[in-house]
Amino acid sequence: MNYHNKLLEIINSLTIRPKLLLHSCCGPCSTTVLTFLAPYFDIVVLYYNPNIEPIEEYEHRKSEQIRFIKELNDSRITFLDCDYENEKFKNKTIGLEKEKEGGARCGVCFKLRLEKTAQIAKQQHFDYFGTTLTVSPHKNSQIINSIGALLEKQFGVKYLYSDFKKKDGYKKSILLSKEYNLYRQDYCGCLFGRNLDD
Repeated sequence: MNYHNKLLEIINSLTIRPKLLLHSCCGPCSTTVLTFLAPYFDIVVLYYNPNIEPIEEYEHRKSEQIRFIKELNDSRITFLDCDYENEKFKNKTIGLEKEKEGGARCGVCFKLRLEKTAQIAKQQHFDYFGTTLTVSPHKNSQIINSIGALLEKQFGVKYLYSDFKKKDGYKKSILLSKEYNLYRQDYCGCLFGRNLDD
């Protein structure tokens, strides 16, 4: 399925400005996504990333996310923090430590983060939930969107399908990251993947 076209169909069908809870993995990945979606949604950016280690890296990425939102200075975009929950990530990925990047461990990680997003979206009465993860060429948008579709049924909150890397979305995120002088990390966040790559 072309998830970018699916996103455009959703946008074109809107008759109001819905509330969107958008999971974001980091500031750079959020750049293109936020500038693209802000004309259509009231967005709360959720920073829930228990996979990121060490804690200093986690905090650095979070501070860059917050700084980007402040500098973007768009009243339609606000920020919501979450508990770190690194132990939860480690417990969910026991036995998957040696999986290659993009393998089964990543699917578990995607589900963990999207599930939390869907839970909060339901609790706080959002119209949609979604993620910036699909902007990365290293992330499988088919898997991410399949997880989102299952969670939509489970929680009863609409999932915002996407493939933000389409139409040069990833390239635009690099340009915007340079424009805002954002820290661009050299690994996804999980030390398992980083150590396997070393």
